[in-house]
Amino acid sequence: MILHPNAKLARFGARISGLCLLVIVLSCSKGEQTENNSRRATVQVKGSDTMVNVAQAWAEEFTAVAPDIAVEVSGGGSGVGIAALQRGAIDIANASRNIKPGEADAVLKNTGKEPVEFIVGFDALAVYVNKANPLEEITLEQLSDIYSEHGKATRWSDIGITIPGARTDRIALISRQSSSGTYEFFREHVLGNKDFKLGTRDMNGSKEVVELVGAIKTAIGYSGMGYATQNVKMLRIRTNDGSFDPTVKNTQTKAYPLARSLQLYTAGEPTGPVKKYIDWIMSPHGQKLLKENGYVPVTLSATAD
Repeated sequence: MILHPNAKLARFGARISGLCLLVIVLSCSKGEQTENNSRRATVQVKGSDTMVNVAQAWAEEFTAVAPDIAVEVSGGGSGVGIAALQRGAIDIANASRNIKPGEADAVLKNTGKEPVEFIVGFDALAVYVNKANPLEEITLEQLSDIYSEHGKATRWSDIGITIPGARTDRIALISRQSSSGTYEFFREHVLGNKDFKLGTRDMNGSKEVVELVGAIKTAIGYSGMGYATQNVKMLRIRTNDGSFDPTVKNTQTKAYPLARSLQLYTAGEPTGPVKKYIDWIMSPHGQKLLKENGYVPVTLSATAD
């Protein structure tokens, strides 16, 4: 069939109109998406691997409460988080140790703002052994003898322990990498700032420490008490005042000698979405979530339903 020239023109015009309408619809949809994205603020959080589990849980719960704010969390260690804060690359640094004077000076120099500290909870740095190990308690002096560079304890028999079914008596030392706040805390409070023994296996994360201890009968390691599994057990630490488990109560009363604070750092006083997020973390809901993830809330009342 041969169409009249006017009919051809009409059909061509209809196609052009349809294409124009499609372009307009797509353009409007894209503009709405861009507008929505621009309205959603992002809070960047980085640092402590000890805190990464609860930090991710906080972020997920908070986003449900405040869908207009996205919280992005990554680990790497307390030192990595503080270094990122120094560069102004993040909003919040998670740390399982206190910021050092030199680090605080760098934050001020690079950002023009002094770092602000928020203590958001407490943690017990637990000492883990494999579940096959009959050891139940240990002293800080024994730990130092096991881990420090010139310590004499290299075999479990050196502290009177025999592990059933173990192929070797040599202690497998599991530690954290040097950028970790957990590493620095242990080095300061257990080793008296002495160096670690050569041959210590340095793990990137808290979870990896516990997993490796659970896989090696002769291993010993240290990590946050919230990372316990069925393949390991946490040792009591004996002091002159008694023998103490890493529990919530013993951490709150500081009877457990390796209790420590968990903190957030910001460059200057937080405002806007960052302040809203930190205020929520300190709320009863945020503190209850902290406890549910194996940590110790700032106050007992904060965990009330």
